[in-house]
Amino acid sequence: MELKSPLRKIEVRPVAFESLGVRSMCTYVETPDVRILLDAGVSLGPRRFGFPPHPKEYMALKRSRRLIVESAERADVVTVSHYHFDHHTPSYTDWAYNWCSEEIAKSIYEGKLVLAKSYRSNVNFSQRRRGWIFTQTSGKYAERIEAADGRTFRFGDTTISFSKPVFHGPEGSDLGWVLMTTVKYGEERFLFTSDVQGPIVRETCELILAESPQLVVLGGPPLYLVDFSISRGELELAAENLKRIVQRVPTTILDHHILREKDWRRFAQPVLEAASRAGHRILTAAEFMGGDEELLEARRRELFEEDPPSSAFVRWMKKPSWKRKLTKPPL
Repeated sequence: MELKSPLRKIEVRPVAFESLGVRSMCTYVETPDVRILLDAGVSLGPRRFGFPPHPKEYMALKRSRRLIVESAERADVVTVSHYHFDHHTPSYTDWAYNWCSEEIAKSIYEGKLVLAKSYRSNVNFSQRRRGWIFTQTSGKYAERIEAADGRTFRFGDTTISFSKPVFHGPEGSDLGWVLMTTVKYGEERFLFTSDVQGPIVRETCELILAESPQLVVLGGPPLYLVDFSISRGELELAAENLKRIVQRVPTTILDHHILREKDWRRFAQPVLEAASRAGHRILTAAEFMGGDEELLEARRRELFEEDPPSSAFVRWMKKPSWKRKLTKPPL
């Protein structure tokens, strides 16, 4: 597939995203000096519309996990922007939601330099616990782990810079903080935002614009959680910040939370128009790769109606959660 990238010296290749059928923002980045795998995690949403994941989602999950492992084999550096399971790989066995095991975690992190969000500061209780567990389990296979918050790492003529911790969505979010990552080589700059959800926070928008990237991977707002975990006012802030970004950045990959809603383009229409007026592009990860979108979670109800799972899969679905995690689904 031909990548629709404005960059020539920095290769950016989406690995797993919502537009590719799973919950993830995993991205492979390569410069003449270093190979980086950003946020090597992938998950499925446990329930949407009253349904568990469809077999097609599990096939996408299995495929995405294979691609993550293959990308990790090439990488020198693996990053962790925060400790949600769609952004890092735990070492326990879970075939029900994360398609992970100790063997898989080892294959991703073994021998790598892991640049990770600190679990000691600017972190909520859940991520503090997960971060500590990561260092004792998956992270034990790494060559070394460095807390990356606010730091820059140099590899030849390439720099990998991490932002200070920014909010996971709205200001004061219960979900805590994440790190954004900027890769620079010569005059080229690529920025990976992680779960800024828009961004909703104006300061996060300013940090993105200050980096002057030619290409940004942006996690959009979770439209399906409006009036639940984000307000209508916060959604409007996300839209305004998105417009400012796409007017300044030549190419934006807009994906992740926003694509868990099938009708996401209706919300994004003013943003798409702002980018078009500036002569800039907004693409999903699938479009950036030159492929078709697979919004499987957003279409979960339709999938169950149009393509009912096999009786063997239904029996597996009815098992207790702990049993499903220990047994691969029949696909």
